[in-house]
Amino acid sequence: MTIGTILRRAGVRAIHLQSVSLGCIALCIGLWMRAKTVDQEERGNAERRALFVGLWPPTFWLISESVRREESR
Repeated sequence: MTIGTILRRAGVRAIHLQSVSLGCIALCIGLWMRAKTVDQEERGNAERRALFVGLWPPTFWLISESVRREESR
């Protein structure tokens, strides 16, 4: 049983995960812009947070493709 099958049975659709993926991109950009406004002492941590969130969109997008395949069956 794949993650796509489990999520599809739980009622998650591909568009939901694609929306989350796009939301993560917006969140990453927002965190990155905020990182430029904080003190130098906090900037490194804020930039790392933005980069960490920036790693999420491809993961959610690929999971949405798995769910999309389950939807087409």
